[in-house]
Amino acid sequence: MPKNILIIGGGGREHAIAVTLKKSPKVGKLYAIPGNAGIAQIAECFSDIKTTDLDRIVEFVSSRPDIYMTVVAPDDPLAMGLVDKLNAKGFRAFGPKAAAAEIEASKAFSKEFMARHNIPTAAHKTFSDYNEALQYVKSGSFPAVIKADGLALGKGVVIANNADEAESALKDMMLDKKFGSAGNNVVIEEFLVGYEASVLAFCDGSNLVPMVSAEDNKRVFEGETGPNTGGMGCVSPSLKYTDAVAKKAMEQIYIPTVNGLKNEGREFKGVIYFGLIIDTDGNPKVIEYNARFGDPETQVVLPRLKTDLLEIFDACIDGTLNKVKFSWEDKTAICVCLASGGYPGDIQKGFEISVGQLDKDVELYHAGTSFKDGKLVTSGGRVLGVTALGDTMDDAREKAYAAVKEIKFKKMHYRTDIGKNL
Repeated sequence: MPKNILIIGGGGREHAIAVTLKKSPKVGKLYAIPGNAGIAQIAECFSDIKTTDLDRIVEFVSSRPDIYMTVVAPDDPLAMGLVDKLNAKGFRAFGPKAAAAEIEASKAFSKEFMARHNIPTAAHKTFSDYNEALQYVKSGSFPAVIKADGLALGKGVVIANNADEAESALKDMMLDKKFGSAGNNVVIEEFLVGYEASVLAFCDGSNLVPMVSAEDNKRVFEGETGPNTGGMGCVSPSLKYTDAVAKKAMEQIYIPTVNGLKNEGREFKGVIYFGLIIDTDGNPKVIEYNARFGDPETQVVLPRLKTDLLEIFDACIDGTLNKVKFSWEDKTAICVCLASGGYPGDIQKGFEISVGQLDKDVELYHAGTSFKDGKLVTSGGRVLGVTALGDTMDDAREKAYAAVKEIKFKKMHYRTDIGKNL
């Protein structure tokens, strides 16, 4: 009998998860909280429930005994313990419990965790006092990386090139509370030189299986300039992430992370995101952990997955990941994010979206979209993710940007260099 699934979240990542689950012959009906206009095309959405209203979500699952599994995708409900609450009621849920999700929820904790388990990362120091942090960063070298300790929608990281930029970042985070309580503490790190790669990995508490690699473009403007965003585009695979680097990362980072969490009583079941930087000698270090699928990495990784996603989710929950046979498309994927004007700052939304003819190799993932008076309109910072599959990077890139030209909304902003200078 087909199994009905509830997906928590309403972004491009969740749309990609929904589309991939829908391909499974084992999946029946999809529900989503809150969902978006794209997810609504393949799932029943309940937009009146917030992802952080844990009690209402548990009540929702309790009222629908047909729900086989709840997939908790966003960071906030994971950190708040939604999986814990669902499990306590006897419900099946995909995602880590709160204790394991702390590797993302607290930058300070993740740094201390890496130090305890000899996992390579940047040198760092944590501060709760603004003046002490300011004195420390001014006496150090630049560039310096300043991170809000808590969850900040992927925007709580500033690379300060001088003392003025550092002071401004610390003021935003610690005094002006730009990211709320996430900035009560800050982590100041050395700036690592190298190239970045993102690797998502399925984990069942003991076993870990990395997915195909990806490379994210976080800066808002071309040439990696401007403020950090949640991600303006992505490619898979990362052409620089070689087998030799992958072997080092497995031995020095991935396995020690899973074993370390397990040994500390924080058994991790779900998806771990490893944000890596690889130096000129091919040595990987951890920039950050996420305790969930990345966004927009999910939009280029899952389209390449050939194995049944529900089978993988079940194996992660049941501790049988070592029995799953993984298969991936030997293709290149590129995602170009279409954002609202002003993103990642004050955005302008509510504009009608028109979509023309798209190539069969293009998938349109909705992020900040909704319906208003029967019309598809913008409702968030990142609006759509245009993902194309191709035999080569150039092939995928050509298809993606051809599709971008078919999409229009007022104040639309996107980068034109995704997948270009790799």
